[in-house]
Amino acid sequence: MSVLPVESSATLLNALMLFLVSIEPYLLSLLIGPFQASGVAVLNFASETFAVDVAGLNLIIGLFDHQVTIEERKFVSPELVSRYRQNRNVSVFAAILFVLSILPIFWSWEINGTPARFYLWIAILVFIWIGRLIRRHEKRRS
Repeated sequence: MSVLPVESSATLLNALMLFLVSIEPYLLSLLIGPFQASGVAVLNFASETFAVDVAGLNLIIGLFDHQVTIEERKFVSPELVSRYRQNRNVSVFAAILFVLSILPIFWSWEINGTPARFYLWIAILVFIWIGRLIRRHEKRRS
């Protein structure tokens, strides 16, 4: 977000985002990899915390995108405002889905022995990537 001024009141959001980014690898290592937690309760807590972490990151990015879309501030050209609004909407939608994945039902449902929560996260990421590819393709056509 290089278009936001430094004097912005977003310093707290930047600090929170830095914290969330810094704990994400630790939480992910508790879920997968050589340092995976052994207890079911610890895995459940780590997955819930990871979902809150990623939801927070998406929400903060959505808030930054929203600040850019406020037309009175004129941070970006009017042609780019709709693109930032789309990014904002996708980020907020992804944050909502990550928060919903905390519901116990997504932990108790399993697909091939893996909680449905993980498959929901993969679906969210695929949705975001496909959206970016579509926007990139539209940008090249115009």
